[in-house]
Amino acid sequence: MINPEQIFIVGAGGQLGTALRQKYPEAGSADVETLDITDASSVDTFDWSPYSVIINAAAYTNVDGAESDEGRVAAWAVNASAVANLAKVATAQNATLVHTSTDYVFDGSKVAHKEDEPFSPLSVYGESKADGDVAAASTPKHYIMRTSWVIGEGKNFVRTMLGLAEKGVSPTVVADQIGRPTFTSELVKAIDFVLQKSAPFGTYNVSNSGKPASWADITRATFELSGHNDLTVTDTTTEKYYEGKDGIAPRPLQSTLELGKIHQLGFESTDWQDDLKRYIDKETQS
Repeated sequence: MINPEQIFIVGAGGQLGTALRQKYPEAGSADVETLDITDASSVDTFDWSPYSVIINAAAYTNVDGAESDEGRVAAWAVNASAVANLAKVATAQNATLVHTSTDYVFDGSKVAHKEDEPFSPLSVYGESKADGDVAAASTPKHYIMRTSWVIGEGKNFVRTMLGLAEKGVSPTVVADQIGRPTFTSELVKAIDFVLQKSAPFGTYNVSNSGKPASWADITRATFELSGHNDLTVTDTTTEKYYEGKDGIAPRPLQSTLELGKIHQLGFESTDWQDDLKRYIDKETQS
């Protein structure tokens, strides 16, 4: 069993970091103001001695922003170099590093991605995350939790669609990107599962279960569950949606993750539509 007081959460202010702090209130945590993980000296001089588990919830996630010269540098610093800094410390401290990956390390040409699929990123963001996966895997005790379409507290797709619904907007939404959402509650549950079970180290795919869907499908479900059945969703393609826009990163069209590996250990995934309902109920009541 893992003692929560021995867990340290990096990137504590983001969607995943917030959910992790709710799960492990006794854990240590820091955001960039306290610990700059892109600075090797900042990481090396930090007092890691109380901690046996380092959970990295920090990431540069501006997919399009990473295509700019400035964004490329920032993405690489947070998603790759910083992970190497944490892996080095984890090795020195004999600590377990938990790192979050993404479906963007793949080009989306396979219908369901397995953990051992070779990297084939389409974008700078995807390249930086793939390099981060390599860095995380360099420390012997590591869990790389590969996920997709994260939804939690903070800015996210479902909240954006709920905002449009409140304004009475019937949007045009991409229908050729297919995957499953990962609610932060599901990702935290999976992280806690591998830690408490002392699962074999390595990479695990984690998303909600259920039938793969497009962003347009998820929007329709969001409108229905939030009582906005009067609104319509118009399907479009990724190519047409971004037509004429500059600085847009290519997106993988198939983002569905194969969940068999973690299921074989006894993990039970939650259907994304069930978590979507809970999420919307909470959002509309707050």
